Amino acid sequence: MTEVVNTRNALFEAKRSGKTGVVMTMGALHAGHAALLRTARAQADFVIATIFVNPLQFGPNEDLARYPRTFDADVAMCEAEGVDLVFAPPVEEMYPGGQPVVTVDPGPLGGQLEGEHRPGHFAGVLTVVLKLLNLTRADAAYFGEKDYQQLTLIRRMVRDLEVPVEIVGVPTVREPDGLALSSRNRYLSDAERDLSLSLSRALRRGGAQRTVDAVLATAAAELAGIDVDYLELRDPELGAPPAQGSARLLVAARIGTTRLIDNTPLELS
Repeated sequence: MTEVVNTRNALFEAKRSGKTGVVMTMGALHAGHAALLRTARAQADFVIATIFVNPLQFGPNEDLARYPRTFDADVAMCEAEGVDLVFAPPVEEMYPGGQPVVTVDPGPLGGQLEGEHRPGHFAGVLTVVLKLLNLTRADAAYFGEKDYQQLTLIRRMVRDLEVPVEIVGVPTVREPDGLALSSRNRYLSDAERDLSLSLSRALRRGGAQRTVDAVLATAAAELAGIDVDYLELRDPELGAPPAQGSARLLVAARIGTTRLIDNTPLELS
């Protein structure tokens, strides 16, 4: 039986033993989240899922009010995946003094890619992740590779700040036709969903190439007519692309009023 708590005191008092794993979510759970929960369940003795729509990571023109809330279904999924404890705090529990004065600076990478188009986003993400790591006292935290820049910055944060937690990346979960699962996919009309397949197709065909120029040219050709925020090839740490070896191809685009992101690993030679 999954226990649900919404205060830090109840979270601290929950009985646990062995390795604790945490999966941090904003709710509206789907099969991608289920994969995170399943991985945590396989690797940890006690699994916590957090459900918190974090206002710090939303810009003034973004969809905080529109973000889907499906709490009962989310808890049901957590229970089905064997989660021991759901921590679902209200905003005033997470930020009892209101807007925090001290936040986490994501560094130069925080202003690139997603950060260039969503100023302040990663400061909000890293601040809430650090707070939740401290509150849950987890030994391992599980994040999806679909949000690859987020995963990279969280890994850098725990490394630079000596946070004693293992960060585990879980591969992107996709629909059979290739669309990366996202809570925002529900906003797409049928025609927009068909158009959104351009993103995964661009990654798949670009990722089959073996030089920087060929990767980018092939991917860009698949995105003709799409409102693209960025299409970039980087090294695995999201620095400049290497001439050869492991790399990451990342894309963000707007389909109608919905903004989607995706990425894929590849090898250059």
